[in-house]
Amino acid sequence: MNSETPEQAAQILAKLLTASTPITVLTGAGISTDSGIPAYRDHNGVWQNPPPVQHQQFMQSHKTRQRYWARSLHGWPRLYHAKPNLSHQVLAQLQQRGLIGTIITQNVDQLHQRAGAIDVIDLHGDANTMRCMSCDTLSPRLEMHQQCLALNPHYAALNPEVGPDGDARLEGDFSDFEVPSCQHCDGILKPDVVYFGDNVPRARVERAQTLIAESAGLLVIGSSLTVFSGFRFARQAYQLNKPLILLNLGVTRADDIATHKLSVDIKETLERVLSQL
Repeated sequence: MNSETPEQAAQILAKLLTASTPITVLTGAGISTDSGIPAYRDHNGVWQNPPPVQHQQFMQSHKTRQRYWARSLHGWPRLYHAKPNLSHQVLAQLQQRGLIGTIITQNVDQLHQRAGAIDVIDLHGDANTMRCMSCDTLSPRLEMHQQCLALNPHYAALNPEVGPDGDARLEGDFSDFEVPSCQHCDGILKPDVVYFGDNVPRARVERAQTLIAESAGLLVIGSSLTVFSGFRFARQAYQLNKPLILLNLGVTRADDIATHKLSVDIKETLERVLSQL
């Protein structure tokens, strides 16, 4: 593993960003932790929070949905009210200046867009939007949140610890939790995100792969790449013999194929990059 300082890492990134063709950027949970959103894994790639709900469990079990929405009642507001941090802002500025291309994010928090990024692929969707799994109608998640509060006021006073992706550490018997259904067809409402056990839409993957193939390289920021949905892009860059730069505190699944592994503070490094360009 390389042992660059943030200043040295910034010099490497600045040189890469001045290539004639912009690079593609892939971001993970590590870029949003400074915005107060917890990550699932620690720097060693080990789970530090309970695994997220599985797609089939959510769809097949009303009991699972009761538990999910009871916890979400306290976890999702943290996600909804989160503000972009300096790292999001630097990437937005670099994109606006044409120094990076598309940002592919594994996050579902929309913080890149809130920071001003104009070209973002939300690989795993948007946690602030609801989708009916029967009629495909989209609606704001804020409406679902308000309905859950109105139907379950006895849950409002609880104060559990917040987890990743709008979850919270709340256990117990949730059989009395009333879960709203679609107002159009009474179908199951689900956040418009790709849950574990589900597949990223093929068109989304193919667009990301095309962009990487046409770019000067891939810069991965704040992702362990443990999940294949992100790792496949690192592997693609490697197979195309394009620069693969990993900016992440801790191990990643692509450490052995990276052109540079920069295990340094993300925010400090990106701030230095901006000052050098």
